[in-house]
Amino acid sequence: MKFKVLLISLLALIAIQMPAQDKMLDLLKAELKSQMTILQKGEYPPYYMNYRVLDNHTRVIRSSMGAINNIEENKQVMFVPQVRIGSPEFDNFHESQNGVLITRFMGPPTILLPKDLQNGMESFKQIIKEEVNSRYRFAVNSLDRAKAKKGVQVENLDKSPDFTKAKAEKYFEPALKEDKIALDLEAWQKKLNKYSGLFAENKDIISANSTLSYKIWRKYFVSTEGAEIAENRVYINMSIRAITMADDGMELPLHISYFAFSLDELPTEAVILKDIKEMSAKLSQLKVAPLVQPYTGPALLSGSASGVFFHEIFGHRVEGQKMKSDADGQTFKNMVGEGVLPKSLSVYMDPTMKKYHGNPLNGFYIFDDQGVRGERVEVVKDGILRNFLMTRTGLDGFPKSNGHSRTEFENDPTSRQSNLIVETNDYKSDAELRKLLIAEAKKQGKEYGYFFKSVTGGFTQTGRTGANSFNVTPLEVYKIFVDGKADELVRGVDMIGTPLSMFSNIEFAGGDFEIFTGTCGASSGNVPVTAISPTILVNKVELQKKAKPTVTPALLPRP
Repeated sequence: MKFKVLLISLLALIAIQMPAQDKMLDLLKAELKSQMTILQKGEYPPYYMNYRVLDNHTRVIRSSMGAINNIEENKQVMFVPQVRIGSPEFDNFHESQNGVLITRFMGPPTILLPKDLQNGMESFKQIIKEEVNSRYRFAVNSLDRAKAKKGVQVENLDKSPDFTKAKAEKYFEPALKEDKIALDLEAWQKKLNKYSGLFAENKDIISANSTLSYKIWRKYFVSTEGAEIAENRVYINMSIRAITMADDGMELPLHISYFAFSLDELPTEAVILKDIKEMSAKLSQLKVAPLVQPYTGPALLSGSASGVFFHEIFGHRVEGQKMKSDADGQTFKNMVGEGVLPKSLSVYMDPTMKKYHGNPLNGFYIFDDQGVRGERVEVVKDGILRNFLMTRTGLDGFPKSNGHSRTEFENDPTSRQSNLIVETNDYKSDAELRKLLIAEAKKQGKEYGYFFKSVTGGFTQTGRTGANSFNVTPLEVYKIFVDGKADELVRGVDMIGTPLSMFSNIEFAGGDFEIFTGTCGASSGNVPVTAISPTILVNKVELQKKAKPTVTPALLPRP
């Protein structure tokens, strides 16, 4: 009897360790094997293929000034194959990182699979076959173009392969049960109406919205190398945005966002209501705030502002795959081992970090979109550049992926940021940073410096065909006067500059951190990211006026 009990326990343990069965995963594996066998008989046999599927269930509720104006529910099953022909050293992705034709204004089509596999099996197989054949034809043309270009261009100095080796991972998470992802639509409509309705009490505010976005993703990845991954991801974002308008017609927005992996992780209603009241009061101040003039001089960037600053002007320049192309500015390609930031600063990217000091992080994931396990990457240590964000596209000196190949979905993945964390080993208190700012302003003969408290985002140019520059869009900015006069809220300014000069202008950092949660839009589409940084002191920033408003101010107050 004891032997029988032991045998049953052993069988139970084996069952837990073995991958669970999933109809979608099994079908993808079977179709991948079938299509690979067929294409292997052609003139250009693929040496590698993978299939990605996103089972997406998204619910969005929007309220405006106290009333629901939109409820969306979207369920889609999207499919993207990748076909690589030639050899790992030189393949059809050598010149273009996209498996289908993509123009500046039009991305690849979204390929949808049947939601009901039981009754849509033939459709499922036919859609996969057609899209794989389409990608294969494009792959052949891409390889021919790459070979032709190689024959006439000056030889690329980078000798790394187009596709490097990686472990074929097997990972399975059971699909989330409905009761775990339920959303009480009626209750949330009431909450969001309450939040956006509070702004209606302030006559200075011309519009206000509160939005809940609840995304449940189930991602599948299979490859001819043997990778089999089924992973769940949940993204819950609640955002509150309101706008006022100055007398000259300039629209002035402020926003708050909250991110969580589950609804019970969101802040309490008391916290949210407090934030809304503070935002409403700040908008009234912004409405009458003076316009700023162009400026160069010292500034403090709050943690959230410096997080965006680092994401835009630094993070995009350590994305390794783009450096493979001579069209990229390659700002840091040949600077590994050199000082690029003050010795007190370190920067790392870590997609494996789900929370930072208890705060959920939007850039968390287990596997990237090439099926490679995400890794913490020490990009800068004590000011010295150490590493890049790598995909399976090699770069001289960086022969393997560290799990930073990402895409919105339809596009082919490329190197992108995840959770960016800036830390300092020599921090200053807020009071010390303020004194240092005033001292620097006096040294430069300025009447004031600036404090950037919040920003909404920005953009940067990294190619060679235009100026390698950046633009960060502040929302809440203050003048800090050297003579002790009270700080002054101002409006109408953009922060601009070039990256290398800005890096050299960073002097000190604070000890406390702030988290900026956002979505980064770049070559492979929009991906969720997080930037975490302390306040930093920069001895010189450049500010320019915002574009002149084209909106005619209202003649009458809002009803």
